[in-house]
Amino acid sequence: MLLDDATLLERCRQGDDLAWEALVRRFQGRVYSVACHYMRNAEEARDVAQEVFVRIYERLEAFHGDQAFLPWVLRLSRNICIDTLRRQKGRPRATEADVDPTAQLASPARTPEEASAARSAGDLLYRAMDRMSDADREILMLKEIQGLKVEEIALLLKVPTGTVKSRCNRARLDLAERVRRLEPSYGA
Repeated sequence: MLLDDATLLERCRQGDDLAWEALVRRFQGRVYSVACHYMRNAEEARDVAQEVFVRIYERLEAFHGDQAFLPWVLRLSRNICIDTLRRQKGRPRATEADVDPTAQLASPARTPEEASAARSAGDLLYRAMDRMSDADREILMLKEIQGLKVEEIALLLKVPTGTVKSRCNRARLDLAERVRRLEPSYGA
């Protein structure tokens, strides 16, 4: 039986190790995805994701449930990434080559030609997103990749829902234009 977040949290607070494992499994993909987005290095993203779960565990009592758990987790993830990047300022950074955002596009069920085309499209999309402003890239990542609802993004970023909608629209238009500039034949 799949337990909801509130039930898992309550069981975690009572010391249920299996509930904690279930909670980590439920959110580890999203936490890691946020960390990859900010850190641009798989090893650093894993370290940050681990730190996020340590902080969640330490703060279980502080979460009161007056909002959804996922935005709280993602806000914590985002804040830890930003803090980590600030601490690293001035130190050499690893490149994003370590994180392959297009790896999910290749499927064993696809033919080699289909997998190659998907990887090329993914590479093009990633290059275009890499040229976007941090704010636009973040809003697209949260909405389109993380699959958050507008209301959840508004809670996470602490902005009105109308602002989220307009930023999403502007970011999509910007991304489409950047893709067209990188690949003039795209969409033709």
